[in-house]
Amino acid sequence: MKLVTFALLLSLSGFAFADTEAKASSEIPTNEKAFITSINGFEKAKIVEQFGEPSNIDEIASAEGKPVASIWQYHYLNTDEKGEYYQTTELDFLDDKVVMVVFMNNDGSEIPPDAVKATPGKK
Repeated sequence: MKLVTFALLLSLSGFAFADTEAKASSEIPTNEKAFITSINGFEKAKIVEQFGEPSNIDEIASAEGKPVASIWQYHYLNTDEKGEYYQTTELDFLDDKVVMVVFMNNDGSEIPPDAVKATPGKK
């Protein structure tokens, strides 16, 4: 699962490098659409400064042990178009930049009952 997540994060990394200077000085919005539009312009330090430490962090390291990606989860951070909060917002990082945002209406720790559990290389 971590390998798949890493591959997805790596493929989306180009979006993380767009127009960061202009966005880095402003406040991060919490409405879902504005959040998605602006979040990749902010580094981890600015996100922590505004929202505090995430409730959960999952680090993904290279074979050499160097951290290359991380997944942060916040609870009740973002609102939908009706103003209702998502229970969990997940931010996926490559290095110090957000490359993907996921809004969830669960706490982020559940495994769906229909999820397929597989070990690579085994049938």
